[in-house]
Amino acid sequence: MLEHVFERARLNDSLDALVIATCDQEIREFAETKGYPVVMTSDRHTRALDRVAEAATLCDENISDHDLVLCIQGDEPMMQPDMITTVLEPLYRDDREGTILAMDIVDEDVFLNPDTVKIIHDITGKVLYTSRSPVPHCKSFSQELGAKRIYGIFGFKWRLLNWFTELPESPLELAEACDSNRICDNGRYQHIAHYPYIPSYSVDSASDLLKVEQAMNNDALWGKY
Repeated sequence: MLEHVFERARLNDSLDALVIATCDQEIREFAETKGYPVVMTSDRHTRALDRVAEAATLCDENISDHDLVLCIQGDEPMMQPDMITTVLEPLYRDDREGTILAMDIVDEDVFLNPDTVKIIHDITGKVLYTSRSPVPHCKSFSQELGAKRIYGIFGFKWRLLNWFTELPESPLELAEACDSNRICDNGRYQHIAHYPYIPSYSVDSASDLLKVEQAMNNDALWGKY
């Protein structure tokens, strides 16, 4: 799974560096057998963004406020390289400090699944809340609801990510087990980076592996890396 993510991410040529951040020795050993750069981080991180922030400082001790840092989660083996471009593009605007790749939800099962983190945002794309509950509320699910889910790629200007790490875990972050809520809980925002729906599955449970294996047969990148 990690190999798929890394190989697909490096097909995007806009990244200055691509590094695996982990506290797990088994993952480190796997990365080294593949020749992937790896950074060992603290084992005290509960969620991804604090780990990514630490890794960024280990990669570049002179990192500056306007430098861009991405979190590409290792459980997205079907990610497409242009998703990275989608996440980066809004960060070139002065008022955008952080982005979340957002994909439309077209299936009710995904909408109801607590492993799928849904996004509530305003009309400008500013993220107001992320939840494992089926939001926005509806009596009957339909695609016209406009529900969106987090797809595990996040972009930051360093000034926002660094600020984030200086804060304690927030109430909504703890309630939803989603670190993006720490940002909106404390009065700053990410923006959605919308990516058109494609059949693509995150691996949140063992049962998701079969979905991925089946879907990979029809994936355009299969066999190209």
